[in-house]
Amino acid sequence: MKGKNYFWGVILILIGLGAILNNIFNIVFFTASQLWPFFVLIPGLSFEAAYFSRGREPGLLVPGGILTTIGTLFFFETFTNWHFAQYTWPIYPLAVAIGLFQLYLFGGRKRGLLAPVFILTTVSAVAFAIMLVGNIFYWVNTSLIIPIVFIAIGVYILVGNFSKGR
Repeated sequence: MKGKNYFWGVILILIGLGAILNNIFNIVFFTASQLWPFFVLIPGLSFEAAYFSRGREPGLLVPGGILTTIGTLFFFETFTNWHFAQYTWPIYPLAVAIGLFQLYLFGGRKRGLLAPVFILTTVSAVAFAIMLVGNIFYWVNTSLIIPIVFIAIGVYILVGNFSKGR
């Protein structure tokens, strides 16, 4: 019980120091506009802790993975003033994939879960790749990328068939 009291004592001291720094130096550590993601993150971590403390009911990992991922994303977004929100949207489907993948890992490795995990992860990865290509190579005409990919795949198939024919 003593260790628990030390923990809460240190937490209260840190909160008090943060409030003093806020008042004296106008350094803002704790505001509702920055801490609201805790209302998403804490339930997610609670689901995760509930599974890992008991080792039963792996279904808790799905909402745990989703809420923990999205809560972490919301913290990033609030501390960057939502400057990167136009680029981080693929994390939303990825959060669902993370929750389902945790269920796969700890819930008996049911292969049926891998299909939605693969699809959601692929959607997120392709979206990130398209944004990356669009932002780094902004001078490239992105409407030509898909036809060029089709041509490259077609050439690869023809070359593969031609070399097998010999």
